[in-house]
Amino acid sequence: MPDTYKTISKVTEGIYKEKGSKFLSFAIPVSDVEEVKDIVKEYRKRFFDARHVCYAYMLGVEKTEFRANDDGEPSGTAGRPILGQINSRELTNVLVIVVRYFGGILLGTGGLVTAYKEATADALHQAEIIEKTVEVTVTVHFDYMLMNNVMRIVKDTNAIVVSQDFDNDCIMQISIRKQDAELLTAKLEKVIGLTIE
Repeated sequence: MPDTYKTISKVTEGIYKEKGSKFLSFAIPVSDVEEVKDIVKEYRKRFFDARHVCYAYMLGVEKTEFRANDDGEPSGTAGRPILGQINSRELTNVLVIVVRYFGGILLGTGGLVTAYKEATADALHQAEIIEKTVEVTVTVHFDYMLMNNVMRIVKDTNAIVVSQDFDNDCIMQISIRKQDAELLTAKLEKVIGLTIE
């Protein structure tokens, strides 16, 4: 399984106009379905006077969680072209919303597919595409006397200490790239008196 993925760095906007209809597009980095629902609800409120607020999203490294929504447009003419643009750029953890203001002239199914595709392409074209790594967090408990051993392992494996708490014993959260997690765990397991959560 891959431990890197491509996404976008920040919200970008695009536009497509056809026969009086305006298609405003927004590409938004997201991390989970709850966030998607909140953002879609917010955009529906913001563009309450628009005819349609269509969207599609892709989530997860394996790209198994996705959805396309036509919001009243003929089936497959809005959500699917939006999702197609996300997939053609091999992106994930991305939501694209396209808001349509109807111009009075029907575009037909082919015209709609083109409009939603082009509006999405414009927003994604504005976006900075970044590669992220999948991180795993490991929590360890140990006696303060073992601090040097633990810190040496953290340094050797290029891990990052996310948080640490020194009370009676030490509790440390360590973040590491997924592909290196086994090596980190194997090294930590060799330290006598240390426990991994």
